[in-house]
Amino acid sequence: MMTQPDMPADALLPHYPWGDALPASGTLMPLAPGLNWVRMPMPFALNHINLWVLDDEVEGRPGWTVVDAGIASAPIREAWSTLWQGPLGTQPLLRMLVTHMHPDHVGNAQWLIDQFSAPGAPARLWMSATDHLAALIASQTTTGFGGERAASFFHSHGLNDPEDLAKVRERGDYYASLVPAVPWAYSRLMDGQGVRIGQREWRCLAGFGHSPEHIALFSEADGLLISGDMLLPKISTNVSVTDQEPDADSLGLFLASIERMRALPADTLALPSHGLPFKGIHARIDALQAHHRERLDEVMAACAERPHTAAELLPVLFKRALDLHQTTFAMGEAVAHLNHLWHQGQLRRDQDELGVWRFSRA
Repeated sequence: MMTQPDMPADALLPHYPWGDALPASGTLMPLAPGLNWVRMPMPFALNHINLWVLDDEVEGRPGWTVVDAGIASAPIREAWSTLWQGPLGTQPLLRMLVTHMHPDHVGNAQWLIDQFSAPGAPARLWMSATDHLAALIASQTTTGFGGERAASFFHSHGLNDPEDLAKVRERGDYYASLVPAVPWAYSRLMDGQGVRIGQREWRCLAGFGHSPEHIALFSEADGLLISGDMLLPKISTNVSVTDQEPDADSLGLFLASIERMRALPADTLALPSHGLPFKGIHARIDALQAHHRERLDEVMAACAERPHTAAELLPVLFKRALDLHQTTFAMGEAVAHLNHLWHQGQLRRDQDELGVWRFSRA
């Protein structure tokens, strides 16, 4: 569920301490004392998610904290069951920590709590308040990439093919199909908050633009960053505007969020949700910022020639064919780049008699 403009070929590459080594589905790969890497399959172009299992103790009871849950799919649930029949089977789930509300992160949270908590002591969900509320709403109604409101929003930004719009309307249950339930009770994670998990102290780092209030976790003592989707080693995180906040400057929020991560030590080991664990976060921040500057320059150049809708900019931002699933994410990303330039006063926007927005140089 990450569709992003193509990265520049000369983007700075990070360093991978474990090379190309991967944990097989249903196995643990220890990375540090009390910290294990789990990799689960997903049925998308982005075909995997990294999840993390940490040694923990809550009120004197030993067990596991799991960071992120995967979508509610049979292969992922089978992999989790295999783990609890094997290396995790000696202890229960104590905490279910979720970095943000996207389906590949929260989809199985309720199921994991139901299946693997100690009898009479259900694990607690830990999550930011904003993303918890967003997940609850999306699982009961819809999310920004399907349903009638999403179709109207995309149409207002130039997506006008009736068949495509009909398919977007049909995706009203897209989020709920991947996240059938969200735990009602939770413990709130906030920026700057300290969370002790096992023998390690983590500090919460809130990030914005990719989701409403994404939480990454930083261990200063061990130089570890569970970066979620905020810092990925090879691809650019999807940064979208959706129908729920149509005037948002999501890209500005994201760029400011990753810039704040530059304060972390240069030798920090990043544990991303997609791709391989890597070092070189400062170079990666530089590359992501350069990537978005190039995309913004391309948008400005196009809109200087003539007014453009977001849909008309898809071939400018994406140099490959997109299916409808990818197109919905690409539309959100195109609007994010346009809105950023609009908020900065570099573009103006005008709405025609059909309600379609076009952006031109201010």
